[in-house]
Amino acid sequence: MSKAGINAIVILLAILFGSCRQNTFDTEAELLSYVKDMDNGYYYERQIGNVVYTLTFRPTDVLVQQAIGDIYSEEEVDSLREKYGDYLYFNLGMSANGQELLNSMAGDRTAFGSMVDQLVFGMAERVHLISQKRDTIPMADYIYPRIYGMSNNTNILLVYPKDKELLNGDYIHFTIEDLGFHTGEVGFKISSKKLKEQPKLNFKNTL
Repeated sequence: MSKAGINAIVILLAILFGSCRQNTFDTEAELLSYVKDMDNGYYYERQIGNVVYTLTFRPTDVLVQQAIGDIYSEEEVDSLREKYGDYLYFNLGMSANGQELLNSMAGDRTAFGSMVDQLVFGMAERVHLISQKRDTIPMADYIYPRIYGMSNNTNILLVYPKDKELLNGDYIHFTIEDLGFHTGEVGFKISSKKLKEQPKLNFKNTL
């Protein structure tokens, strides 16, 4: 093989190796920093008037990391990856006037109470994950921590089944209905490829 051919192979291997390394991280902090970089395709943000929406994909390995202890086996990691890997996780952040949604309407008791009910019980009817074929994927669960004034954002963890048909297309849609702030429906277009090639943690066998 010519020297030029060998050099080309070396360069290709370096690119492939670098691509793999970029998607695997040694710490949760490094992984989350990568995810929250808008250029990497896992974080979306949109502002309409004084209302800001953010959508952040939460990789499976983040949940695995939070579930295991300081000492764990490869089998335990594999088991948890299988358990959590059946679902897609997104963190939806919302703020109005630089405050969490409830704080922004604290002066109106009726509006405040209505928003509490909506956040606690009604978000499954307000947010939608839609395939490229326009099929809506039913939400499996969502978690809304009521922290009342302890954050500048209202944050909700949304859980959806990892439907095979959902990821067959090039992209999926995530939409949020108007929650009473006159924003209209807000949507994000998410790359299916990014979800299938989600970043991972390098779990080191400690047993």
